[in-house]
Amino acid sequence: MSCVHYKFFSKLNYDMVTFDGLYISLRDLKLQIMSREKLTAANCDLQITNAQTKEEYTDGNALVPRNSSVIVRRIPAGGVKVTSKACVTSRTEPVRGTSKAVCCFVLFVSCNP
Repeated sequence: MSCVHYKFFSKLNYDMVTFDGLYISLRDLKLQIMSREKLTAANCDLQITNAQTKEEYTDGNALVPRNSSVIVRRIPAGGVKVTSKACVTSRTEPVRGTSKAVCCFVLFVSCNP
């Protein structure tokens, strides 16, 4: 039996997925992790990164070698949409009384339900 050690980014300890062969496809690895952790594909997807090389596995057909360690992150099923909005406000400095434009960027991350 071969295995891949996985841990969620926020956890301290690794768990293990077992399989037959030298490699497991990323798709099968995700399915086994989701099954063990009782996650549904409708709610989230998993981002898998090799713990040693920091390489992110993106292709569902990618092969993960046995005895590898991976870091798992939950992401929204539809992906993450990043939008930014800029607002410009003016304020008066109390000592000099001059007006100063301040630019602030607010980052919004929205998830598809």
